[in-house]
Amino acid sequence: MILDSTLRAIEALPLAQSISESPWLFPIIETVHVFAITVVVGSIGMLDLRLLGVRSRDRPVGELAAEVLPWTWVAFFLALCSGALLFTSHATKYAHNGPFQLKMLLLVLAGVNMASFHLITFRGADKWAVPEMTPKHARVAGGASLLLWTLIVFCGRWIGFTT
Repeated sequence: MILDSTLRAIEALPLAQSISESPWLFPIIETVHVFAITVVVGSIGMLDLRLLGVRSRDRPVGELAAEVLPWTWVAFFLALCSGALLFTSHATKYAHNGPFQLKMLLLVLAGVNMASFHLITFRGADKWAVPEMTPKHARVAGGASLLLWTLIVFCGRWIGFTT
């Protein structure tokens, strides 16, 4: 199968071999990945809780987003890079792992939710009065985001127990 031969080729890369054979490289990269995910989920959670009207109701959504989203993007980039490095070390095992596959699907759904929020819903954020409740579609996006990121973290932990 083409997929499996590609995955084995990834595992055969010198960097992937170094990660899988080193007693300290995988744990270091995994630690960076966990810290980065913590910042991603924490910063997104702050915005989602504002959208839901649970926290920071006295702050405009746009102001909060401008403050936290740069941290989100930097941390997401670190999580993506570190996750890719971890994947290379056992690409075949991960690619056929149910929790890993579910995590990837949930990441895509979180991306679609985020893109639709920023391209459609967020355009009117400057009109949302403070401290009034955000519009229903913004609350739905925030709730969906919180749920998706919680499930992504759950699946990430689950992977460690099934590989």
